[in-house]
Amino acid sequence: MADVSIEKLASDIGTTVDRLVGQFKDAGITKSAGAQVNEDEKQKLLDHLSKQHGSAAEPTRMTLKRKTTSTLSVGKSKEVKVEVRKKRTYVKRSDVEEQQRQAEEEAKRLEEEARLKREAEEKAAAEAKKAAEEKARKAEEAKKAAEEERARRAEQAKKEAEARKADEPELTEAEKAEAEAARQEEERLRKAQEEEAQKKLEEDAKKAADEARKLAEENERRWKEEEERRKKAEAEEVHLHSNRYAQEAEDEEDMQVERSSRRRRKSKKNAGEHLKQGFNKPAAPVERVVKLGATITVGELASKLAIKSNEVIKTMMKMGEMATINQVLDQDTAVLVIEEMGHKYELVNDNALEDELLADGTGGEKTTRAPVVTIMGHVDHGKTSLLDYIRRAKVADGEAGGITQHIGAYKVETENGEITFLDTPGHAAFTAMRARGATATDIVILVVAADDGVMPQTKEAVQHARAAGVPLIVAVNKMDKETADPDRVKTELSQLEVISEEWGGEHQFCNVSAKTGMGVDELLEAIVLQAEVLDLKAVAEGPGRGIVIESRLDKGRGPVASVLVQEGQLRAGDILLCGEEYGRVRAMRDENGNEIKVAGPSTPVEVLGLSGVPVAGEDAAVVKDERKAREVAAKRHQKKRELKLARQQKAKLENMFANMESGDVSELNIVLKADVQGSVEAISESLVKLSTSEVKVNIVGSGVGGITETDATLAAASGAIVLGFNVRADATARRVLEAEEIDLRYYSVIYNLIDEVKAAMSGMLAPEFKQEIIGLAEVRDVFKSPKLGAIAGCMVTEGNVKRSNPIRVLRDNVVIYEGELESLRRFKDDVQEVRNGMECGIGVKNYNDVKVGDQIEVFEIVEVKREI
Repeated sequence: MADVSIEKLASDIGTTVDRLVGQFKDAGITKSAGAQVNEDEKQKLLDHLSKQHGSAAEPTRMTLKRKTTSTLSVGKSKEVKVEVRKKRTYVKRSDVEEQQRQAEEEAKRLEEEARLKREAEEKAAAEAKKAAEEKARKAEEAKKAAEEERARRAEQAKKEAEARKADEPELTEAEKAEAEAARQEEERLRKAQEEEAQKKLEEDAKKAADEARKLAEENERRWKEEEERRKKAEAEEVHLHSNRYAQEAEDEEDMQVERSSRRRRKSKKNAGEHLKQGFNKPAAPVERVVKLGATITVGELASKLAIKSNEVIKTMMKMGEMATINQVLDQDTAVLVIEEMGHKYELVNDNALEDELLADGTGGEKTTRAPVVTIMGHVDHGKTSLLDYIRRAKVADGEAGGITQHIGAYKVETENGEITFLDTPGHAAFTAMRARGATATDIVILVVAADDGVMPQTKEAVQHARAAGVPLIVAVNKMDKETADPDRVKTELSQLEVISEEWGGEHQFCNVSAKTGMGVDELLEAIVLQAEVLDLKAVAEGPGRGIVIESRLDKGRGPVASVLVQEGQLRAGDILLCGEEYGRVRAMRDENGNEIKVAGPSTPVEVLGLSGVPVAGEDAAVVKDERKAREVAAKRHQKKRELKLARQQKAKLENMFANMESGDVSELNIVLKADVQGSVEAISESLVKLSTSEVKVNIVGSGVGGITETDATLAAASGAIVLGFNVRADATARRVLEAEEIDLRYYSVIYNLIDEVKAAMSGMLAPEFKQEIIGLAEVRDVFKSPKLGAIAGCMVTEGNVKRSNPIRVLRDNVVIYEGELESLRRFKDDVQEVRNGMECGIGVKNYNDVKVGDQIEVFEIVEVKREI
């Protein structure tokens, strides 16, 4: 601060100049009236005056007072003033006390360090002593063992010598000298070994003592370094003491509060500081690679990304999907979320256990096998009848309604060798069955009726064969009919790019008749020729592999699966894994019901002994370990459940707003039971396709086998109808169905089932109302009536005009009014109806602007029955 004059200082502190000069003189500073005074001189004067007035020591106590006033509103127009007074006293610790406290703390710290040092040295010495004692004990034990061994050997040698002495004649002097020399040499070797062991023991003890001494020296050196570092830090530390209170009372109080809170925070913050590890936050975002299986939950995804779950949920909300921490995401959704969050993904196969179990593949020499031929085509084109002729059997007679509703698998012995036939349904509902047949086959025979031509399922069969990459042989059936036209069939198929060899294509065409047997031999020759071109081979030995063609639940035998063996051998007693089901093969039967023990490649068999009904189309494989097979089946079941859950949740999220907008939708709940898995699949798909925006088919339960009490209870709980396809309800189920008055229907032909469900859905549709015009009258003149207003004189030009029906007034064919008649008169009489060609007077209710030339249209509202 700048120097001030004596006069200015005297006026600032409220005293005279002479008195101030005298006080400076008493303090040992000589100043004149016009002199300048600096800060040091002012401080010296202040200290002198403090001593003179008896307050030589610095103030040790300071009291701060603070007063705040606030206004509180009580009620609407009342205010109350509240005054809060605070008082806080600070006591300053003297320098002597501070030094004494520091000296005590220093003494305590030194004492603690000395104690720790002493304990460490004692511990090191004890460990060294313990190690030396342990080694000495081991050496003693070794020595004792050696002595025992030596004594045992000496005793044994003595016994042997005595035995020899007893057995042999008296030794000569030379032999005695030689034995004595051998004994002395052995004694010398023993002593050398003992000395070596003793020497080694001493060296080990010395080494242990050296290690203990080195450890003590190392501890001593570390303690000295620590002491030096501490003293150096203390020497560098600077303590600043303030002799003034430079701030106002309010600021001082705030600083004191902040200081105390900072001390508390610091003490908590530094707790266990020596246990913490240094970690620097990365400057750039970390990009992680997440390994994804088929499904993953939101929580697992967050864990793999090393972030909180709510971050993933927030990201999904931004993407328009609501999610919870336990929600299962399918692979596509998880990929989108990971990319959105700026990370990478890697798709992995989480079927390691399956791969390990199925790793023991069929290895060995491949041999020629029989071709697997699938017969496909439109419904009622003669597929099964053609197969009947080949098999010399009557399969079609056994099918309900004369149509195939199952996949039939048959092995036929022909003159040209064995051929395995798969007969697929032709009905539109069995698309999945036909696709399954095409993938499991080597050759497809497309049966087309010569009198019917190419039909929808014929086209579909061509598409399935083309998608599976399977050669196609066309059998033009029903050639015995007069209306047969094979050229038409060729022309229509050529539009589907199925061109016959005669026309320069690559597909064989055979004209056949399943009724007379015409051309069947040529068809078999074509199959054999095609099989030779394909050169079909498979490993005949080793564990069997194949595909499940069909499956069902037999009441007496349990789950039955029709399996087509594709390679290897399937034997009775093998452990078979079929999708989510597994089991030991109890028995195998061929298509005729005969027991067989071994099934080779291209052999269809019925397998008994599985844990449940497998899904048709699943791979079947023979495995060695039943426990691992159970694990794989359980894992597949879990994965399928998670995938289904993920798809359901995805559908819920995607359709949430659509469902909200659509309003009330009628639902027809159905519990469906069928004899085989393929029928359940086909019927479910057909029924779901019947759903419209107003009526929805909801299959609440489906399965293979008879209708049980569980199915009946489910139908009662969900208000469903029960449909049985080639199955019946047991007695318990019938009682429940009768008690709950649930509709139960049995079917054996898929047409009838679909038609009746369609009729039931039509009954659930809201009725539609249609307006039908019943009469038209032309206005020829207008009369004014004091009572009724404007009366239109009309001529009925079309239909009848009825008084009770609503009307419209048209002008230039534009509706200008819609209402009802107030009066209808013919001459002076009120009438209810006026026919075509007659005149009448019409009064329109609440409308008086009728003009000449207008037309009055009479209509009625008719309810129209709706159908799906």
